[in-house]
Amino acid sequence: MAQPQKDYKCVGKSIRKKDAMQLLLGKAVYMDDIVPRDALTVKLLRSPHPNAIVEEIDVSLACKVPGVVAVYTWQDVPRQRFAIAGQTYPEPSPYDRLILDRHVRFAGDPVAIIAAEDERAALGAMKRIKVTYRVLEPVLDPRASKDGPILVHPEEDWYPPCPVGGDNKRNLVASETDSAGDVDGVLDRCDIVLDRTYHTKAFQQAMMETFRTYTRLDRYGRLHVISSTQIVFHVRRILSAALGIPKSKIRVEKPRIGGGFGAKQTAVSELYPAFVTLKTGRPAQLIFTREECQIAGSPRHEMEIRVRLGADKTGKIRALDLYTLSNSGAYGEHGPTTVGLSGHKSIPLYTGSLEAYRFAFDVVYTNLQPAGAYRGYGATQGIFAVESAVNELAELLHIDPTVLREKNMVRQGMAMPAYYGETAGACALDRCLARCKEIFDWEHRYPVRDLGNGKVRAAGVAIAMQGSGISQIDVGSATIRLGDDGCYNLILGAADMGTGCDTILAQMAAECMDCDVDNVAVFSADTDVSPYDSGSYASSTTYVTGKAVERACEELKERLCRIAARVLACPPEELTFCGNCIRRCGTEQSVSLHDLAYQAQLNNTEAAEATVSHSSPISPPPFMAGMAEIELDKLTGQVTVLDYMAVVDCGTPINPALARIQAEGGIVQGIGMTLLEDVRYDAHGKPMETSLMQYKLPTRLDMGKLRVEFESSYEPTGPFGAKSIGEIVINTPAPAIAHAIYRATGVWHRNLPITAEQIALGP
Repeated sequence: MAQPQKDYKCVGKSIRKKDAMQLLLGKAVYMDDIVPRDALTVKLLRSPHPNAIVEEIDVSLACKVPGVVAVYTWQDVPRQRFAIAGQTYPEPSPYDRLILDRHVRFAGDPVAIIAAEDERAALGAMKRIKVTYRVLEPVLDPRASKDGPILVHPEEDWYPPCPVGGDNKRNLVASETDSAGDVDGVLDRCDIVLDRTYHTKAFQQAMMETFRTYTRLDRYGRLHVISSTQIVFHVRRILSAALGIPKSKIRVEKPRIGGGFGAKQTAVSELYPAFVTLKTGRPAQLIFTREECQIAGSPRHEMEIRVRLGADKTGKIRALDLYTLSNSGAYGEHGPTTVGLSGHKSIPLYTGSLEAYRFAFDVVYTNLQPAGAYRGYGATQGIFAVESAVNELAELLHIDPTVLREKNMVRQGMAMPAYYGETAGACALDRCLARCKEIFDWEHRYPVRDLGNGKVRAAGVAIAMQGSGISQIDVGSATIRLGDDGCYNLILGAADMGTGCDTILAQMAAECMDCDVDNVAVFSADTDVSPYDSGSYASSTTYVTGKAVERACEELKERLCRIAARVLACPPEELTFCGNCIRRCGTEQSVSLHDLAYQAQLNNTEAAEATVSHSSPISPPPFMAGMAEIELDKLTGQVTVLDYMAVVDCGTPINPALARIQAEGGIVQGIGMTLLEDVRYDAHGKPMETSLMQYKLPTRLDMGKLRVEFESSYEPTGPFGAKSIGEIVINTPAPAIAHAIYRATGVWHRNLPITAEQIALGP
């Protein structure tokens, strides 16, 4: 859908982030900047075993360490199970956790909570806790988990809030099958059937700021939680369930966040200091070390995806059959929902030709680090598998893979049965691919070029889609208020994690209210002050919360006209909002916003503010095409990304500079999980990469040229035609680079990451 011709004043402009100068000057306030000197330091003793029962635990010596205030074990905590996934109630994730459990289920599971006056005392106490474990045989292979003899969660009080096919007696977190058409019949009639299996590991988000939480009792005796989180309202509910106190007794807010990428959509750190504060009455803080983030964080779900793709000799893709086995680890948070995206946001890319599809999945427990949310949220794994299979088909048929996609891909106006029956109402994927080919110079770069000395240059391609919030579930809310001086306060429940959403939403408010962005002050993410918002995840903020901002502004204009009608002694229908004043049509009469703000305080019954909540029945997908050029050294297996070109359809880019930064960051993360970020476990199921010295992340030195352009569509259900951009941008690097590596070596690598060692050793 073409964008309406309108010259926006604020929307579509690369306006500087509201907190830019704070960051540049080092004045941004993070959680650790707020903690008072007298706050207790909280540390967690973690299990060295992946599956064990705590037979005995002796904390007497630990409690004698000077400065130690208390040590808590499984005997001290509530026995009500809960989930720590940041999801709207009722959570699809099973209730399978306790604050501390006698049965530890992964190497890193907390065994004891230590509260001390300082870190030195806490660490000293940790060494003096004596634990006797009954070590059990663990389940470390997700392929052996389902219906296996060892149960990760044998407890009787395991509880699924939603019917998602889970069964703890079968090690199943979730299981489901979705289909349309006669898949087996169509596959039988296809000229070519590819049957391939792809595997992705449990990659870490590796955000700069680790998990951290500060808790205290406020002057009314309520639990006040300040945490680096994306989900203040969900954290409040999780704490209420786990601690057994009413939500009305809990306040959660977030300060500046040093990155999240989905990791902080899970309440990883909040429970433990909150429990200490309730027990002692004192403020407490817990800051995860980098090692704790690596071994007990919230990484991406490891997935194995089998793709059966049926096509005719011309390259028409007629059927897709996906089966995803997802490893949720020791607990089930986000397990039922991430896996759905592996099929529902990969199969619809080929709606243009599909006659039938089937998507089945199992999510299983293992005694490994529990997984959670990570940018892309399951779509990343599924798109790697499906796009790789499509590239394999193109190479088998000797068809240009861009031509193959042009023949089969979804286009505007097409119904997408595999995407919850939605229609691609605003889809510029065809233009994204065409533009990407043009700028990348695909015709000349696609042929393999041998440079001599064992070095080869090659190129690969992929397309992707995502979503814009969770349809019929996510809620975004905004309050906009006229201030005393004629400026505005915008109060939000969404959390800015560095994405710039405070700025983007302020741009929308400024556009609606016809003022400068500097005249909109933003306050966000405090459960006591903010209107309810599901949280900053699922690519929802711009699309869902942005629409709430737009609607709240329209309502505020109407309210201001009603206040002005009393001042000007006329009906509200005769008044028009004109940005800096309210004007009476056909006259010279007007009242300035400055004066109106004071009039709203005099004998007035109409509040000069508006709050609107918004939810969408659909989740319009953003689309993307990506192309990678690599140089590969056949002797060492070293892969260098020389050039990456991406063209993104995110509807109307509200702030092109911030959108471009989002795209560039996501692409680099995608390159990292493709080539560098190798997750390995030792014999005890503990990740071996316990620091960023071992867990290799891409830096600017690892990147060649990185280019991003936008091919705008106009989404009528979004604010100013906008869709999302936060997640989709991580989805194309893996299949595009894997394709380029095949072109350079003649070998398909179907397991991520594709390391230099694997390439050098060959098949």
